[in-house]
Amino acid sequence: MIQQETNAVITFRKVDFEKDAVLLHQWHHEPHVIPFWHQNFPFSQYAKHLKGLLSDRHQTLWIGMINGEEMSYWETYWAKDDIIGRYYGAEPFDQGVHLLIGDTSYLGKGLAEPMLQSIMKQMFSDSRTARLVAEPDSRNAKMIHVFKKCGFVPQKELNLPDKQALFLICTREDFERRLTSDL
Repeated sequence: MIQQETNAVITFRKVDFEKDAVLLHQWHHEPHVIPFWHQNFPFSQYAKHLKGLLSDRHQTLWIGMINGEEMSYWETYWAKDDIIGRYYGAEPFDQGVHLLIGDTSYLGKGLAEPMLQSIMKQMFSDSRTARLVAEPDSRNAKMIHVFKKCGFVPQKELNLPDKQALFLICTREDFERRLTSDL
C-alpha cells in the first residue's frame, strides 16, 4: 500500500523464525522498546519465547516494512483468546494489535500512524471483525497519541499482569468514517 502523505510503500510479511529471530532480539533490546515490552532476554531465552509466540494460533506476528526495509514488529491477535479478553466483553471476532518501531532510524518520522492505519485496514478486511482493540502501556504517550489519531477511543485503565494499560477500541464504522473523511 502506498501511503499518500509519506509516499512510502508500506508492506507486512509474516515473521519467520530463522530469518527474523536475531533482528527481533536486537529490536527488543533497544532502549525505547525495553520499558514497554520487557523482552530484553538473552538470545536463548528470547528464541524460546519467540517460538512460543509463533506457535500460538490466536495471533500472527508480522515484520512491517517501508519501501522494502524491515523496520517494525507487529502482533495481531484474536482478543477473545488473549488475556485482554478477560478484561472486557470481547466479541468472537474482535482483533487486537501490538507494535514497535525497532529500527531507530525510523523513529520520529511520522510513520507509526500510516503503518497502523495500514494494518488496521488489513485486520478489518476480515468482514467478521467489527472492533479492534489495543492496550498500550499507560506511560507510552506517543503510542497512545498514534492510536487516538487512528480512531481508537480510550475506554478505561487496566491493571494487566505485565503493565498498567490504557484500553482502547476502534469500531469498523469509526475507521471507515475516518478513511472517507481523509480522502
